[in-house]
Amino acid sequence: MKKISILLTVAIALSSCVSKKEFTALQAKHDQKEQELLATKTSLQKCMIEMEKKEAKSVALTSQVESLKEDKKTALKQVENLTVLTQSSSDNIKKVISQLSEKDKYINGIRKAMTQKDSINLAIKYHLTKNLTDGIQDKDIEVNVEKTVVFISISDKLLFKSGSYNITEKAYEVLEKIATVIKGQEGMDVLIEGHTDSTPIKRDLIQDNWDLSALRATSIVRVLQYKYGVKPERLTAAGRSQYIPIAENDTPENKAKNRRTKIIIMPKLNQFFDLLEQDAD
Repeated sequence: MKKISILLTVAIALSSCVSKKEFTALQAKHDQKEQELLATKTSLQKCMIEMEKKEAKSVALTSQVESLKEDKKTALKQVENLTVLTQSSSDNIKKVISQLSEKDKYINGIRKAMTQKDSINLAIKYHLTKNLTDGIQDKDIEVNVEKTVVFISISDKLLFKSGSYNITEKAYEVLEKIATVIKGQEGMDVLIEGHTDSTPIKRDLIQDNWDLSALRATSIVRVLQYKYGVKPERLTAAGRSQYIPIAENDTPENKAKNRRTKIIIMPKLNQFFDLLEQDAD
């Protein structure tokens, strides 16, 4: 009986030893699987992270592609606009060049017309000077050419009595010679300007220097028209009073210079522009 008991104890012990080993083996295997599972989870997590990165990168690339497409459309539109602008600029440049060419023609026409008018004016001055100095040696008559007009300046003491607008006998001889030249230039108009000094005047019909200068100019116009046959439509009378002096009104000599009548022979504007158009053609 004792032997049987010992045998049972040994058998149980042996049985107990085998179970512990198996348990240990199973535990080790279980731990290994746990490690493998953990490694798999870690690897899976890394893969998911990489996939998320790739997806984010893909979205970013897609966005960049769309942005590049939009930039391309914008660039194409800009190129198109630039092409239109360039064409427009080219047309504008051509237009400006054409305008400049026309302007050059016009300027050249003006120069030719001015040259022609200058030549006419010089001829008028020559005839006036020749006629006025023929028998009339008077320093109180001055003939000048300025730009496109001829100026004849006559001192008032040669034309009028002091403070009067009645023409002197000597003035008729001068005005007759001037009228002869004027009538020989049908294409010219004539402006008569009366000028005074600054000394105030008031007598009879004369209220002030405006009246005196205008009445003197009108007197000259009447003589040229009625006595010497200059067409009235070519004549203009103007009073300038004391306001355009050629010297200071501070001495009797200077005041005498300012008391004068100007006869201005100038081209008719319509004929002048007709001449320009002819030269432009």
